[in-house]
Amino acid sequence: MNILTISGLSKRFGTQKVIDNLNFSVPEGAVFGFVGQNGSGKTTTMKMILGLLDADSGIVTVCGEQVRYGQTKTNRNIGYLPDVPEFYNYMKPLEYLALCGEITGLSKIETKERSEELMVLVGLDGVKKRIGGFSRGMKQRLGIAQALLSHPKLLICDEPTSALDPVGRKEILDILRKVKGTTTVLFSTHILNDVERICDHVAVLHGGNIAISGTLAEIKAMHRSDSLLLEFSSNDDMMQFRLHDIVSSSLPTSEEHETEIILHGSDMRNLQRTVLTALVETGLCPVKMELVEPTLENLFLEVVQ
Repeated sequence: MNILTISGLSKRFGTQKVIDNLNFSVPEGAVFGFVGQNGSGKTTTMKMILGLLDADSGIVTVCGEQVRYGQTKTNRNIGYLPDVPEFYNYMKPLEYLALCGEITGLSKIETKERSEELMVLVGLDGVKKRIGGFSRGMKQRLGIAQALLSHPKLLICDEPTSALDPVGRKEILDILRKVKGTTTVLFSTHILNDVERICDHVAVLHGGNIAISGTLAEIKAMHRSDSLLLEFSSNDDMMQFRLHDIVSSSLPTSEEHETEIILHGSDMRNLQRTVLTALVETGLCPVKMELVEPTLENLFLEVVQ
């Protein structure tokens, strides 16, 4: 079952078409990476999913119900974490969650139990100081607790790690990993390393539409290129290797950087045989030799350039 489905979605601001016939779906239980450059239309799409922005055309459905601009019916199934969450800074975290529970119609008992559970999940258990004294990372963690308060079926996170330091980023990613399986997550970001760490499905937004999509494994398999990396102890050793007759024929499809060389070929077994022959004949011993797997960064750059 798909928790979120977007069909033929388009949005224009003046003469600029930001979203152009967008189509994708998010399966239940997934952590779905919605990837794109800054300004590519990710936040615009989020706002249309939430019914906060009127689409020019297309249909958005959440849990089988169509989203309608200005109405909040479908949002009962959605938790939302913006890139910069806002709070009442004079409140303490449990006070703020109590207010959110009252607004969403939860009972006081349910709100209390759920708030305490979530404070443990996000690492704020026992924190009693006012929100105004929170760090950026603490506010993001409280924002996740607030977004999960009413047991949403879909959690939308819009650039949640973009302004955090490495420790703060890890904390947020660890929390999202913990909710995987119980809540479907739509994770909008331009930080590709974060996507590879926690997402099982990915869609790359470019030119207002989806350029590539699928599971990480599917995407890498479709764009796989046979490459072999060798690292030598010195630049002289690397140069001696690359100038060997049997290797020089591969140079049109090679990349070099200081003591490293990456060879590309259509037949990996033959490429490995060639490399091993050259190493035996030159007497060289690389400090590292490994198959190069395609990265999401490589695939992303391939799409946007």
